[in-house]
Amino acid sequence: MTRKHSVNGATAAASGLGLVVLSVATVGQAAEPAAAPPKGWQTTARLAAAMTRGNSDTVTVAGGVNTMKKWDRDELAFGAAFNYGEEEDRTTSSSVSGFGQYNHLFTDRFYVYGRVDALHDDLASLAYRVSFGPGAGYYFVKNDKITLSGEVGPGFVMEQYHNESQQDYFTIRFGEKFGWQITKNARVWQSLDYNPQVDDWGNYFLNAEVGIATKISEGFELSLIAQDTYRSRPAEGRTENDFKLLAGVGYTF
Repeated sequence: MTRKHSVNGATAAASGLGLVVLSVATVGQAAEPAAAPPKGWQTTARLAAAMTRGNSDTVTVAGGVNTMKKWDRDELAFGAAFNYGEEEDRTTSSSVSGFGQYNHLFTDRFYVYGRVDALHDDLASLAYRVSFGPGAGYYFVKNDKITLSGEVGPGFVMEQYHNESQQDYFTIRFGEKFGWQITKNARVWQSLDYNPQVDDWGNYFLNAEVGIATKISEGFELSLIAQDTYRSRPAEGRTENDFKLLAGVGYTF
């Protein structure tokens, strides 16, 4: 099977957005004071669904939960998501993912972290991929409107495709996150994770996300989220790239 080693337009766009944001936000916002940590847990649950009947019979359901809490010197975040789709009794998407991350800040901007990610994807023939490791991060911008951080650290991956043996390898994780509260009711966010194998940089996986949300009432919001997952060496007969565009409703509490 011919393997492509270029990330599609959606992933490139997410990466490009991160670079543009870094250039603009660092110049225009870095001098602003840091925001006070929010009190209590902040949790957002999302759900998106679509169904067609007639000339085509399709069902798509996607959802997830993200929660986080910040203290003076510590930050804790968890998340889980699922995606399932059918067309004419044929499964078109079926995946479950989750993550957890703990940050300890030594200054207002510099921190160390521990992170774990897990993914199961039937359509990609991925039985599981679990990656974890420590690292260091830095908030290039941190105020009540904008946050922009970069992370780097070693990682270890356990990965198995259906009908194949488990692969274990060390990686270097490069991460970037951006958030912008545009107005009281509108916000955007973006993230990018790149994980190459230490002794074979041609073997890597990359996750990107760009989202926008706007409040429609107290607690409820509408969102549009683009997600891209790229695996440079997928299972036999599978493509390298998976792209999702999700429109749905969320509730924050």
